[in-house]
Amino acid sequence: MKAAFLMTSVSRRGGGVAEVARQLAWQLQSSPDVEVPVFGLTDDCTTTDMPSWPPLSVKTYKVCGPRGFGYAPGYRGSVREARVDLLHCHGLWMYPSFASLKLAADGLPCLISPHGMLDPWALRNSGWKKRLAGALFEDAHLRRAGCLHALCAAELEAIRSSGFTNPVCVVPNGVELPPRRSDGHADKAALRAKPGQRVLLFLGRVHPKKGLDALIEAWSMVRTRIPGVSDNWLLAIAGWEGQEGYQRELVGKASASGIAEFVAFLGPLYGQDKNAALSAADAFVLPSLSEGMPMAVLEAWAHELPVVMTSHCNLPEGFQAGAALRVESDAASIADGLESLLVMNDSDRHHIGQKGRLLVEQRFTWHKAAADLRSVYLWLSGGGARPDCIDQPLVKAAQHEY
Repeated sequence: MKAAFLMTSVSRRGGGVAEVARQLAWQLQSSPDVEVPVFGLTDDCTTTDMPSWPPLSVKTYKVCGPRGFGYAPGYRGSVREARVDLLHCHGLWMYPSFASLKLAADGLPCLISPHGMLDPWALRNSGWKKRLAGALFEDAHLRRAGCLHALCAAELEAIRSSGFTNPVCVVPNGVELPPRRSDGHADKAALRAKPGQRVLLFLGRVHPKKGLDALIEAWSMVRTRIPGVSDNWLLAIAGWEGQEGYQRELVGKASASGIAEFVAFLGPLYGQDKNAALSAADAFVLPSLSEGMPMAVLEAWAHELPVVMTSHCNLPEGFQAGAALRVESDAASIADGLESLLVMNDSDRHHIGQKGRLLVEQRFTWHKAAADLRSVYLWLSGGGARPDCIDQPLVKAAQHEY
């Protein structure tokens, strides 16, 4: 079975979507009966990041016209020439969706992974552009898909709230498990920490939806409340800038609050640099306003880090397992959660991190995600029974409507 991944970016410009797709494609292609050709759009980081994809076959195409749409001559024809059995479209609103819609009209079964792009906050952000894309092609693309892919129960609810009655498979992302943390003290120099200083790490796109304004404000509040404790901590913000000028605003806010020496902006981290940061950190924070399923939290848990996050991260399992402290998206609530974390002793923080590692081992591996999606592929192609990950009651409703 040949399942084509249709994507926008296959580089770091694609953020978490590109990384998820790469890991998933690797795992799927390790099955003897699955081949995953990948099709994407060329961007300024494609050449740099292309070596991370082999042994997968990856083709990218130059964009003509507005980058926001991503029209690429040759993209759709190349997918058709590959004679694939199934389309798996990652993300919404751009030309790969339009190409997928046209290719599906030829009779190819189609699975769409919105990756959180139907969540309420995401729909409101640049809402008029998404409404236009929806009217022109995306609504039809979603309605006609054989199956939609939700990463969690919250995304399933968002899909249904948007009015789509297709079958939906609920399959979470996975993560690679690094070696267990050693008892020794990791080198924190790359995180710009002083000797003996602990590090609270944020890792992700530097964008307003990540709640970083509120995080800076909360960090200032914690500095005022527990100065003796917080003197021993550095807030390290790592990630690429997702909105021009936003990081500069955050730097100015930290400086105006008098906490600049306790905040470090590290820029984007990839590969070994990212893993080194996670290994050296002492805790992790993600105060997002909207997420599909954040890979950064799964990676933090895999590295045995205690996590502070909002419910918008769509990982309620973390709260249930005692692997995360729950905060709301306002600065006061974030400050309360951070204060609780900082006043803990090292043993208690490590115990929370161990619970996160166990949760990942049990529920969030690429092996399990790929096995579930392979069963969906077989079902869509008419070669297998409906898998258990399909939302059963809603499948019945969808079949009745069709």
